[in-house]
Amino acid sequence: MNYAKILKYLYSLETHKIKLGLENIQEILGKLKNPEKELKCIHVAGTNGKGSVCAMLSSILQEAGYKTGMYTSPHLKDFRERFLINNKKISENDVVKYFLKIKKYIAEQTFFEVITAMAFLYFKDKKTDFLVLEVGLGGRLDATNVAMPLASIITNIGIEHTDFLGKTLEKIAYEKAGIIKENTPVVSGAKGKPLSAIKKICKEKNSELFINKML
Repeated sequence: MNYAKILKYLYSLETHKIKLGLENIQEILGKLKNPEKELKCIHVAGTNGKGSVCAMLSSILQEAGYKTGMYTSPHLKDFRERFLINNKKISENDVVKYFLKIKKYIAEQTFFEVITAMAFLYFKDKKTDFLVLEVGLGGRLDATNVAMPLASIITNIGIEHTDFLGKTLEKIAYEKAGIIKENTPVVSGAKGKPLSAIKKICKEKNSELFINKML
């Protein structure tokens, strides 16, 4: 398969309904020997500003001399924008290479689950020092939430994707705060009731919360 045919196949998977949950991504990553476990990630969720925060974090880490991966969605013009190392897009040859590495394991996975698996394997093989990882939708049941990050960031909370995340700010905050892991620092720009929900989960997870009103 060439690059164009692979993109056509991947985009065909977008016709599948969104399926929030970690079972499918865990299944395919298990067959790939769990590359996500070998990555040092910073996980970014929130309603607005996720992309900007990811770009700033990536720039800071690069300036500090680190080989920095960044996985974001959606792309603007080029599919390869989703997979960056030091701001350089993945090559078309590597898209082909990493798709073929996981092709035989694809079963019921969605577009986002497949490319997330490709991303974890790609960034692991390229020996990135850090991976800035943007949540696709929500947080708790998003395919990226198999990562065990060094830190979690929740930019802010607004009403969005209510069919999947709930119809109140508190429920949406709960879903986005699902990226918080045990004993892992959290930075958030949330306010009001969403911030209260995030504080509650941080307390349950014994995770220190840093409030940044700029996010």
